[in-house]
Amino acid sequence: MDSIEIDHTLVRSLVREQHPDLAELELREVAGGWDNQLWRLGGELAVRMPRTERAPCLLRKEHQWLPVLAPRLPLPVPTPLRIGEPSARFPRPWTIASWVPGEPADRAPVSDARAADTLAGFLKALHTEAPVDAPVGRDRGVPLETLTDGFAEGLEEVASGGDVEGLQDVRDIWDEALAAPDWEGPPLWVHGDLHPANVVVSHGTLSGVIDFGDMCAGDPAVDLAAAWVLLPAGAASRFFDAYGSVDAAMIRRARGLAAAKSLFLILMGRAGVRGLPGGKPTWGPAGRAALDRVVAPV
Repeated sequence: MDSIEIDHTLVRSLVREQHPDLAELELREVAGGWDNQLWRLGGELAVRMPRTERAPCLLRKEHQWLPVLAPRLPLPVPTPLRIGEPSARFPRPWTIASWVPGEPADRAPVSDARAADTLAGFLKALHTEAPVDAPVGRDRGVPLETLTDGFAEGLEEVASGGDVEGLQDVRDIWDEALAAPDWEGPPLWVHGDLHPANVVVSHGTLSGVIDFGDMCAGDPAVDLAAAWVLLPAGAASRFFDAYGSVDAAMIRRARGLAAAKSLFLILMGRAGVRGLPGGKPTWGPAGRAALDRVVAPV
Protein backbone atom coordinates (compact mmCIF):
# COMPACT_ATOMS: atom_id res chain seq x y z
CA MET A 1 0.00 0.00 0.00
CA ASP A 2 2.83 2.39 0.79
CA SER A 3 3.97 2.11 -2.84
CA ILE A 4 0.66 3.50 -4.16
CA GLU A 5 0.88 7.20 -4.87
CA ILE A 6 -2.41 8.95 -4.19
CA ASP A 7 -2.27 11.52 -6.94
CA HIS A 8 -4.72 13.47 -9.05
CA THR A 9 -4.84 10.81 -11.75
CA LEU A 10 -5.69 8.04 -9.28
CA VAL A 11 -8.40 9.96 -7.45
CA ARG A 12 -9.97 11.18 -10.69
CA SER A 13 -10.04 7.66 -12.11
CA LEU A 14 -11.63 6.22 -8.95
CA VAL A 15 -14.36 8.85 -8.93
CA ARG A 16 -15.01 8.28 -12.63
CA GLU A 17 -15.24 4.50 -12.20
CA GLN A 18 -17.41 4.36 -9.08
CA HIS A 19 -19.28 7.68 -9.08
CA PRO A 20 -19.43 8.74 -12.73
CA ASP A 21 -22.08 11.40 -12.09
CA LEU A 22 -19.41 13.36 -10.17
CA ALA A 23 -16.55 12.72 -12.59
CA GLU A 24 -16.60 16.14 -14.28
CA LEU A 25 -16.39 18.18 -11.07
CA GLU A 26 -13.15 20.04 -10.45
CA LEU A 27 -10.69 18.05 -8.32
CA ARG A 28 -7.84 19.56 -6.34
CA GLU A 29 -5.69 18.36 -3.45
CA VAL A 30 -6.04 20.07 -0.07
CA ALA A 31 -3.09 20.39 2.31
CA GLY A 32 -3.38 18.71 5.69
CA GLY A 33 -4.83 15.44 6.86
CA TRP A 34 -3.26 12.70 8.93
CA ASP A 35 -4.87 9.32 8.36
CA ASN A 36 -6.48 10.49 5.14
CA GLN A 37 -5.35 12.54 2.18
CA LEU A 38 -7.99 15.13 1.32
CA TRP A 39 -9.15 16.29 -2.09
CA ARG A 40 -11.83 18.87 -2.82
CA LEU A 41 -14.38 17.79 -5.40
CA GLY A 42 -16.33 20.66 -6.91
CA GLY A 43 -17.51 23.31 -4.49
CA GLU A 44 -19.45 21.19 -2.02
CA LEU A 45 -17.73 17.79 -1.77
CA ALA A 46 -14.52 16.28 -0.44
CA VAL A 47 -12.80 12.99 -1.27
CA ARG A 48 -10.96 11.34 1.62
CA MET A 49 -8.33 8.79 0.66
CA PRO A 50 -6.92 6.61 3.49
CA ARG A 51 -3.15 6.47 3.78
CA THR A 52 -2.63 4.73 7.13
CA GLU A 53 -3.48 1.21 8.25
CA ARG A 54 -6.16 2.39 10.67
CA ALA A 55 -7.79 4.89 8.31
CA PRO A 56 -10.30 2.52 6.62
CA CYS A 57 -11.79 1.55 9.98
CA LEU A 58 -12.15 5.22 10.91
CA LEU A 59 -13.84 6.04 7.61
CA ARG A 60 -16.30 3.17 8.02
CA LYS A 61 -17.14 4.44 11.49
CA GLU A 62 -17.78 7.95 10.21
CA HIS A 63 -19.91 6.58 7.38
CA GLN A 64 -22.05 4.68 9.90
CA TRP A 65 -22.49 7.26 12.63
CA LEU A 66 -21.99 10.80 11.31
CA PRO A 67 -25.22 10.84 9.27
CA VAL A 68 -27.01 10.01 12.54
CA LEU A 69 -25.32 12.75 14.55
CA ALA A 70 -24.95 15.53 11.97
CA PRO A 71 -28.60 16.67 11.84
CA ARG A 72 -28.56 17.74 15.47
CA LEU A 73 -25.18 19.49 15.44
CA PRO A 74 -25.18 23.31 15.16
CA LEU A 75 -21.97 23.51 13.07
CA PRO A 76 -21.23 21.95 9.69
CA VAL A 77 -19.45 18.58 9.77
CA PRO A 78 -18.15 16.44 6.88
CA THR A 79 -21.12 14.14 6.51
CA PRO A 80 -20.24 11.04 4.41
CA LEU A 81 -22.40 10.86 1.29
CA ARG A 82 -20.80 8.14 -0.85
CA ILE A 83 -18.51 5.20 -0.20
CA GLY A 84 -15.72 4.19 -2.53
CA GLU A 85 -15.12 0.46 -2.47
CA PRO A 86 -11.69 -1.22 -2.56
CA SER A 87 -10.56 -2.21 -6.03
CA ALA A 88 -7.52 -3.47 -7.89
CA ARG A 89 -6.55 0.14 -8.48
CA PHE A 90 -6.82 1.13 -4.80
CA PRO A 91 -7.27 -1.65 -2.20
CA ARG A 92 -8.91 0.39 0.56
CA PRO A 93 -12.34 1.96 0.98
CA TRP A 94 -12.57 5.73 0.55
CA THR A 95 -15.35 8.26 0.97
CA ILE A 96 -16.96 11.30 -0.55
CA ALA A 97 -18.30 13.70 2.09
CA SER A 98 -19.71 17.18 2.32
CA TRP A 99 -17.11 19.95 2.20
CA VAL A 100 -16.85 22.13 5.33
CA PRO A 101 -15.70 25.63 4.37
CA GLY A 102 -13.23 27.57 6.48
CA GLU A 103 -9.54 27.66 7.30
CA PRO A 104 -8.07 25.05 9.68
CA ALA A 105 -7.31 26.59 13.07
CA ASP A 106 -3.66 25.51 12.95
CA ARG A 107 -3.32 28.07 10.14
CA ALA A 108 -5.92 30.61 11.29
CA PRO A 109 -6.27 30.40 15.10
CA VAL A 110 -9.54 31.21 16.82
CA SER A 111 -9.33 34.85 17.91
CA ASP A 112 -12.90 35.79 18.82
CA ALA A 113 -13.79 35.06 22.46
CA ARG A 114 -17.38 34.46 21.35
CA ALA A 115 -16.14 31.18 19.92
CA ALA A 116 -16.43 29.91 23.50
CA ASP A 117 -20.22 30.07 23.18
CA THR A 118 -20.12 28.44 19.74
CA LEU A 119 -17.94 25.57 20.93
CA ALA A 120 -20.05 25.07 24.05
CA GLY A 121 -23.23 24.92 21.99
CA PHE A 122 -21.72 22.39 19.62
CA LEU A 123 -20.49 20.12 22.40
CA LYS A 124 -23.75 20.30 24.34
CA ALA A 125 -25.51 19.09 21.21
CA LEU A 126 -22.97 16.32 20.63
CA HIS A 127 -22.60 15.11 24.22
CA THR A 128 -25.72 13.00 24.46
CA GLU A 129 -25.95 9.47 25.78
CA ALA A 130 -24.54 7.07 23.22
CA PRO A 131 -26.30 3.82 22.24
CA VAL A 132 -24.97 0.52 23.51
CA ASP A 133 -23.47 -0.30 20.10
CA ALA A 134 -21.54 2.97 19.84
CA PRO A 135 -17.79 2.59 19.31
CA VAL A 136 -15.55 2.62 22.38
CA GLY A 137 -12.24 4.44 22.19
CA ARG A 138 -9.03 2.73 23.19
CA ASP A 139 -7.50 6.02 24.33
CA ARG A 140 -10.35 8.54 24.00
CA GLY A 141 -12.94 9.22 26.65
CA VAL A 142 -11.32 6.68 28.97
CA PRO A 143 -10.13 6.92 32.60
CA LEU A 144 -6.96 8.97 32.79
CA GLU A 145 -4.93 6.29 34.55
CA THR A 146 -4.96 4.29 31.32
CA LEU A 147 -3.17 7.19 29.60
CA THR A 148 -0.43 7.75 32.18
CA ASP A 149 2.34 5.94 30.31
CA GLY A 150 1.56 7.78 27.10
CA PHE A 151 1.55 11.13 28.89
CA ALA A 152 4.90 10.40 30.55
CA GLU A 153 6.41 9.39 27.22
CA GLY A 154 5.13 12.54 25.52
CA LEU A 155 6.41 14.76 28.33
CA GLU A 156 9.84 13.15 28.13
CA GLU A 157 9.97 13.56 24.35
CA VAL A 158 9.03 17.23 24.55
CA ALA A 159 11.52 17.83 27.36
CA SER A 160 14.31 16.24 25.32
CA GLY A 161 13.99 19.08 22.81
CA GLY A 162 15.02 21.56 25.50
CA ASP A 163 12.94 24.35 23.96
CA VAL A 164 9.71 24.22 25.97
CA GLU A 165 9.32 25.85 29.38
CA GLY A 166 6.85 25.16 32.16
CA LEU A 167 6.95 21.37 31.92
CA GLN A 168 6.89 20.91 35.71
CA ASP A 169 3.63 22.84 35.72
CA VAL A 170 2.36 20.50 33.02
CA ARG A 171 3.27 17.48 35.14
CA ASP A 172 1.50 19.00 38.14
CA ILE A 173 -1.64 19.67 36.09
CA TRP A 174 -1.64 16.07 34.89
CA ASP A 175 -1.22 14.76 38.44
CA GLU A 176 -4.16 16.89 39.59
CA ALA A 177 -6.25 15.53 36.74
CA LEU A 178 -5.22 11.98 37.55
CA ALA A 179 -6.31 12.46 41.17
CA ALA A 180 -9.76 13.70 40.15
CA PRO A 181 -12.66 11.22 40.30
CA ASP A 182 -13.40 9.39 37.07
CA TRP A 183 -16.50 10.09 35.00
CA GLU A 184 -19.42 8.22 36.57
CA GLY A 185 -22.15 9.22 34.14
CA PRO A 186 -23.32 7.23 31.12
CA PRO A 187 -20.97 7.09 28.12
CA LEU A 188 -21.63 10.17 25.96
CA TRP A 189 -20.87 10.75 22.31
CA VAL A 190 -17.53 12.55 22.01
CA HIS A 191 -15.53 13.79 19.03
CA GLY A 192 -12.37 12.50 20.68
CA ASP A 193 -9.76 14.55 18.79
CA LEU A 194 -10.53 18.26 18.99
CA HIS A 195 -7.38 20.17 18.10
CA PRO A 196 -6.61 23.06 15.74
CA ALA A 197 -6.25 20.95 12.58
CA ASN A 198 -9.65 19.34 13.19
CA VAL A 199 -11.77 22.49 13.27
CA VAL A 200 -12.18 25.27 10.73
CA VAL A 201 -12.41 28.99 11.34
CA SER A 202 -14.10 31.89 9.58
CA HIS A 203 -13.85 35.51 10.76
CA GLY A 204 -11.99 34.48 13.90
CA THR A 205 -14.54 32.02 15.20
CA LEU A 206 -15.41 28.36 14.75
CA SER A 207 -17.31 27.60 11.57
CA GLY A 208 -17.08 23.80 11.41
CA VAL A 209 -15.72 20.64 13.01
CA ILE A 210 -14.02 17.95 10.93
CA ASP A 211 -12.29 14.56 11.21
CA PHE A 212 -14.59 12.44 13.38
CA GLY A 213 -12.50 9.29 12.96
CA ASP A 214 -11.89 9.01 16.71
CA MET A 215 -15.48 9.63 17.78
CA CYS A 216 -16.67 7.22 20.42
CA ALA A 217 -18.64 6.92 23.64
CA GLY A 218 -17.02 7.95 26.90
CA ASP A 219 -16.02 10.75 29.26
CA PRO A 220 -16.80 14.17 27.71
CA ALA A 221 -13.72 15.67 29.39
CA VAL A 222 -11.72 14.63 26.31
CA ASP A 223 -13.66 17.22 24.29
CA LEU A 224 -13.87 19.84 27.03
CA ALA A 225 -10.07 20.03 26.85
CA ALA A 226 -10.72 22.15 23.74
CA ALA A 227 -11.41 25.07 26.11
CA TRP A 228 -7.62 25.47 26.25
CA VAL A 229 -6.53 23.72 23.06
CA LEU A 230 -8.74 25.73 20.68
CA LEU A 231 -9.98 28.91 22.33
CA PRO A 232 -8.05 32.15 22.85
CA ALA A 233 -6.46 32.97 26.20
CA GLY A 234 -8.95 33.73 28.93
CA ALA A 235 -11.93 32.13 27.17
CA ALA A 236 -12.04 28.86 29.15
CA SER A 237 -14.21 30.26 31.94
CA ARG A 238 -16.71 31.64 29.46
CA PHE A 239 -16.77 28.26 27.71
CA PHE A 240 -17.51 26.30 30.89
CA ASP A 241 -20.20 28.78 31.93
CA ALA A 242 -21.87 28.37 28.54
CA TYR A 243 -21.52 24.59 28.54
CA GLY A 244 -22.90 24.23 32.08
CA SER A 245 -23.23 21.11 34.26
CA VAL A 246 -19.53 20.66 34.94
CA ASP A 247 -17.96 20.05 38.31
CA ALA A 248 -14.42 20.64 39.54
CA ALA A 249 -13.39 17.06 38.74
CA MET A 250 -14.52 17.42 35.13
CA ILE A 251 -12.54 20.64 34.72
CA ARG A 252 -9.43 19.06 36.26
CA ARG A 253 -9.64 16.08 33.92
CA ALA A 254 -10.24 18.35 30.92
CA ARG A 255 -7.26 20.54 31.79
CA GLY A 256 -5.01 17.50 32.17
CA LEU A 257 -6.13 16.19 28.80
CA ALA A 258 -5.51 19.63 27.29
CA ALA A 259 -1.95 19.46 28.61
CA ALA A 260 -1.49 16.04 27.00
CA LYS A 261 -2.93 17.22 23.68
CA SER A 262 -0.65 20.27 23.71
CA LEU A 263 2.39 18.02 24.10
CA PHE A 264 1.19 15.88 21.21
CA LEU A 265 0.83 18.92 18.96
CA ILE A 266 4.32 20.13 19.85
CA LEU A 267 5.78 16.74 19.01
CA MET A 268 3.95 16.49 15.72
CA GLY A 269 5.37 19.87 14.77
CA ARG A 270 8.87 18.42 14.84
CA ALA A 271 10.21 16.93 11.63
CA GLY A 272 10.50 13.17 11.52
CA VAL A 273 8.85 12.49 14.90
CA ARG A 274 6.82 9.30 15.29
CA GLY A 275 7.12 8.25 11.69
CA LEU A 276 5.84 11.50 10.19
CA PRO A 277 8.52 12.71 7.75
CA GLY A 278 8.69 16.47 7.75
CA GLY A 279 6.36 16.77 10.69
CA LYS A 280 3.31 19.01 10.80
CA PRO A 281 4.95 22.47 10.92
CA THR A 282 1.77 24.37 11.78
CA TRP A 283 0.97 22.08 14.70
CA GLY A 284 4.01 23.00 16.80
CA PRO A 285 3.15 26.69 17.28
CA ALA A 286 -0.48 25.74 17.93
CA GLY A 287 0.66 23.29 20.61
CA ARG A 288 2.92 25.82 22.29
CA ALA A 289 0.15 28.42 22.35
CA ALA A 290 -2.24 25.84 23.83
CA LEU A 291 0.31 24.85 26.47
CA ASP A 292 0.70 28.49 27.51
CA ARG A 293 -3.05 28.69 28.03
CA VAL A 294 -3.11 25.41 29.97
CA VAL A 295 -0.42 26.47 32.47
CA ALA A 296 -1.78 30.01 32.92
CA PRO A 297 -3.42 30.58 36.33
CA VAL A 298 -7.07 29.49 36.33
